[in-house]
Amino acid sequence: MMPFNHLGWVFKYLGPLIYPHAIRESLCSFLKPLSRHAAVLDLGSGTGVMSEFAHACRADLQFSAVDPAAGMLKFSAAYIETHQAYAELLPFDDAGFEAVLIGEALHHFQDVDHSVEEIVRVLQQEGRLFIYDFDPTTFMGKNLCRIEKLFGEPGNFFPPEVLRQKLESHGFSVSVSHFGYRYTIAAQLR
Repeated sequence: MMPFNHLGWVFKYLGPLIYPHAIRESLCSFLKPLSRHAAVLDLGSGTGVMSEFAHACRADLQFSAVDPAAGMLKFSAAYIETHQAYAELLPFDDAGFEAVLIGEALHHFQDVDHSVEEIVRVLQQEGRLFIYDFDPTTFMGKNLCRIEKLFGEPGNFFPPEVLRQKLESHGFSVSVSHFGYRYTIAAQLR
């Protein structure tokens, strides 16, 4: 397993560099329909990079971040409420969030189906889900998947259409956007 607990400083300063401008624009578009002061959960947050990009778009939102590595969370911005936990067992009441963000983290979850069930539980009715990850059907995506597995990570990389079907089976309507070897999913609970 990658020693995430000791890599927070690396991800804090280098992590934002791997988020292309087009992904950040996609995130901003996703956030526009949220209500003022909406509660947003950054799941598998690491140092809170997704929350920081989201905050740049919508500073009025209320951000919570969940990551199992305390060494990552300690580098989160002061406006982010942090929680050390796993995606499979979220420490929140039902229907507490209007949106959930997952940036380059889904492939680290041990049990993706159970994590999606938890996401559905903590989302409000018609809640929204944004996922940014790598497409394992592309050359670069395959190589990133191999590297993750070499480091002992779960490497749960999904082709966009497979993830679409998985989310639809959990009650989401799903829109996929492709960005080379990366993709985003904007989903909403039906």
